[in-house]
Amino acid sequence: MSEQNRLSDGDAAPEFSLPDADGNTVSLSDFRGRSVVVYFYPAASTPGCTKEACDFRDSLAELNDAGFDVLGISPDKPAKLAKFRDAEGLTFPLLSDEDRSVMTAWGAFGEKKNYGKVVHGVIRSTFVVDPDGKIAKALYNIKATGHVERLRKDIGV
Repeated sequence: MSEQNRLSDGDAAPEFSLPDADGNTVSLSDFRGRSVVVYFYPAASTPGCTKEACDFRDSLAELNDAGFDVLGISPDKPAKLAKFRDAEGLTFPLLSDEDRSVMTAWGAFGEKKNYGKVVHGVIRSTFVVDPDGKIAKALYNIKATGHVERLRKDIGV
């Protein structure tokens, strides 16, 4: 498994501007001055991704109160993200990275093992970006279930 494009704690977070579920452009720089959790997931409305998104939704008030915003990024088209958001009552931005360029820049797309086979795809990953735009925490190959709870413990929320 290649780790050449992986980000580490202290690295500058790669800037991005992506469309949200409604087609509005959201940029990482919009969150400068606040901490933001940026998480990458393979596909909207799949079981693991739904569990993870709902865990973020259910923890959002506590995360926001502690100064953390949340952004979810997948390769899904905005229309699919809107359906996912509406079906699950998600209240944080879901962003579309159809060409996977942002995922690649963040090391969240590439070779991974899936059922013992090496494949190319989205690497489920979560990052905490500090108010100055630096990576405070980089987590790769995370499990959807229980991830948000562990992240909250790690960041003291």
